[in-house]
Amino acid sequence: MYEGHWFGGGFMWLFWILLIVVVLWVVKTATGNGDSNAASTKSASALEILKERYARGEIDLEEFENKKKHLAD
Repeated sequence: MYEGHWFGGGFMWLFWILLIVVVLWVVKTATGNGDSNAASTKSASALEILKERYARGEIDLEEFENKKKHLAD
């Protein structure tokens, strides 16, 4: 009787499935897909966003000063 029958025939599919899962996990962690990347990016503060809106002309000086005052509180 052949000794390697179980690994060569019956359980070989399990080996390949596990290998594919491990490779996919390694690729996912290496590329950084997920929420961990979102936490590491620098988010703009409210004042920076307000300054950008004023610079683009979305709000006038009066609204800018009013919102800036409320942010300081």
